[in-house]
Amino acid sequence: MSSQPPLSTPLTLPRGPALKNRLALAPLTNRQSLADGSLGDDEYRWLTMRAEGDFSLTMTCAAHVQAGGQGFPGQLGIWSDTHLPGLERLASGIRAAGSVSSVQIQHSGCRAKSELTGQQPVAPWDDAETGARALSTAEVEQLVEDFILAALRAERAGFDGVELHGAHGYMLGQFLDTRNALRSDRYGGSFQNRSRILFEIIDGIRSRAGRSFQLGLRLSPERFGLTLPESRALAQAMMGGGQLDYLDMSLWDAFKEPMDEAFKGKTLLACFTELERGATRLGVAGKIMDAATAQRCLDQGADFVLIGRGAILHHDFPRRAIADPGFASAELPISAEHLRQEGVGPAFLDYLSTAWQNFVSKPEQR
Repeated sequence: MSSQPPLSTPLTLPRGPALKNRLALAPLTNRQSLADGSLGDDEYRWLTMRAEGDFSLTMTCAAHVQAGGQGFPGQLGIWSDTHLPGLERLASGIRAAGSVSSVQIQHSGCRAKSELTGQQPVAPWDDAETGARALSTAEVEQLVEDFILAALRAERAGFDGVELHGAHGYMLGQFLDTRNALRSDRYGGSFQNRSRILFEIIDGIRSRAGRSFQLGLRLSPERFGLTLPESRALAQAMMGGGQLDYLDMSLWDAFKEPMDEAFKGKTLLACFTELERGATRLGVAGKIMDAATAQRCLDQGADFVLIGRGAILHHDFPRRAIADPGFASAELPISAEHLRQEGVGPAFLDYLSTAWQNFVSKPEQR
């Protein structure tokens, strides 16, 4: 068996610039943009610091492709040309720091917040719990177009590519839901129909964007009405189709056993590294908090790893991990002052303090 590449090894992609190492920034909700979706200064600082810290691929948080798709306050927008000045500034800043740039494009579906958008949420189905109504077929077609237009907007702004957010139960992932996405049109029911929206968006971007524009897809394999056999089938189809530059599998924990009893005895990571991938690169995320675990992902067949929490704790995680195979992220909970020094602004710090259990240490009582 040939030895696997170290974390410092560059990685070519089928299109666009190569990654200078195997450590990419995971797309992370940070709530640091403005109310209208324009880029905020804190978000700019947060992302460009990671690019300066030697992340080979610097990806934004989920940027919503329709005004009504906003799922959290301070979310970056990419649904209007009014967002272009901020996006251009960000693309330029990431490039200047020597990193490949990408916008993750997204719609929150039934998880969109009407108090932020002023609109009723929409989803693949009528959802009593959230008050979302089902999209008409024409509205699904418009959603496909708006994802494509968002990608073209990112290209105009100077980004190297985009990643479709098909994970974590947001709109594109909702179409994959085996329990609820039972529409009677061509976008629901069968696996082929439920995954159709992804293929239409990908084909549209490929036909209308430049030949060197990079395209990735994030999927999660379990929960949210997904089954592991279908997730594997979709990953195989996506990697084998030649349209994607990379597939980003968000595994929650790369080395845990699958929930599906039929796959017990192997890691969730192995369920995807064993698939045929052609020229498409496979990235993985999930509790990768130290250099040894990142290298272990490569040793077990991943092409690159995406760092989430470790990147919040250390803007220069790649530099540290490449320099020291024994490097491990700081222990949690971490002080607010440490996070401020790492480029975490007030809105992001408040989110980490309230939504992430035991991430930020409580101030000592005097």
